[in-house]
Amino acid sequence: MTVTRGELNDRLVLKIQNIKPNLAFDMFTVQRSSLSADGTPDPDFVSKFKGSFGLAWYQSDVQADDDGDGIVVIKTILLDQIFGFDPDVSLPPTNTFHVGFWFNDPNDAAACGFDVSKPTPFNGEHKAGPVAMISLPDAKTDLGPLCTDPNTSTNPISCNP
Repeated sequence: MTVTRGELNDRLVLKIQNIKPNLAFDMFTVQRSSLSADGTPDPDFVSKFKGSFGLAWYQSDVQADDDGDGIVVIKTILLDQIFGFDPDVSLPPTNTFHVGFWFNDPNDAAACGFDVSKPTPFNGEHKAGPVAMISLPDAKTDLGPLCTDPNTSTNPISCNP
């Protein structure tokens, strides 16, 4: 994945290779990762956040072709400023500095032990499989890779827009 900063918006290019042919995913930016900076499962993810990725923002479908390759290009606000809010439910502005993609079809993850009777909401039908890949937080800031200018003078650490 490569993200290039633009004047008004940013450009993300995601390339997948050697994936099971024709496998489909759904890409989101999310508030939290389920992984620690070293790539191991984050124990706080289950205990502190109750398994929630926090605010999730749908970005694109990701589709492997007949050869198991694919590419996604999106242009939107990504670096340092991506956020959402909803005053109707008292959700303050919340950044989504992590990128992840979920199996579009829960059945595609059944062989990995996923319970297909308990889909996740991460596709247009709100019946997706589990997270297939997700970004790692920075070891020092705990922020996702879409924050390139962390503000370490705040507690918790924030991102400079």
